[in-house]
Amino acid sequence: MSVFTHLVAELGRLLEPVLAQSATAAAIVLFTVLVRLALHPLSRAAFRGATPAAGCLPMLLQLPVFFVMYQAFSSAEVGGKANELLGHRLFAAPLGARWTEALGEGGPFGAQGLVFLGLFGAIAVVAAWSAVRGRRTAASVAAAAAVAAADPKKPAGRVAPRGGAKAGTKGGTKGGSKAGAGGGVMAEVTAEQQEVMRKLGGVLPLLSFGTLITAAVVPLAAGLYLLTTTAWSVAERAWLQYRKDRAERLTVGGERSSL
Repeated sequence: MSVFTHLVAELGRLLEPVLAQSATAAAIVLFTVLVRLALHPLSRAAFRGATPAAGCLPMLLQLPVFFVMYQAFSSAEVGGKANELLGHRLFAAPLGARWTEALGEGGPFGAQGLVFLGLFGAIAVVAAWSAVRGRRTAASVAAAAAVAAADPKKPAGRVAPRGGAKAGTKGGTKGGSKAGAGGGVMAEVTAEQQEVMRKLGGVLPLLSFGTLITAAVVPLAAGLYLLTTTAWSVAERAWLQYRKDRAERLTVGGERSSL
């Protein structure tokens, strides 16, 4: 933890000429961005897995970082010395303060309370953005499942003519029928998997609102970490999805032009 404290303190000193008392808060945001950049290859690989829980592994790897952040702004001493981070603020609120403490210093609309309300508002916006994107993803998965269910033998339609052209025999027809049956089974399994993905995709984004509860009981510094990493996760998935959709459009456009 002392290494983390030293790192954040040094980042804060670098930003202090520009941001004054809020330099350490900005250092926490910068530290979080650096952590997420280091985890980006894992997030990208998980996204290619095309599952609703694609970001679970990067999230789990962040838990130790969040724990250290929590301890750093909850402990009066670090390495046998006074914790210098506790004296830093975000505007009027100490980074080690909790919302309940801010309520005792002027209520929800006091100087400290307004800082926490701003934090909660930002987290709510990010959570709503995540929920909207999750609903859209779930709708697209449901549409794909409907298409697969409506035409389960489409792959067999491409295979059957080959058997007929090659032999035109009973065996060829039988082989085509088996291919069609196999295609139907695969389409059915795929549709079931997509239905599960659709349901999970509609529920998982709502978990982002749980961050509000966590931010209300942890130190302000940990709440800043939660806000930054949650916003990064949503923006990262939006960017990866955009690149995927763009690549698919380019691929389809290339195939059409070649035809």
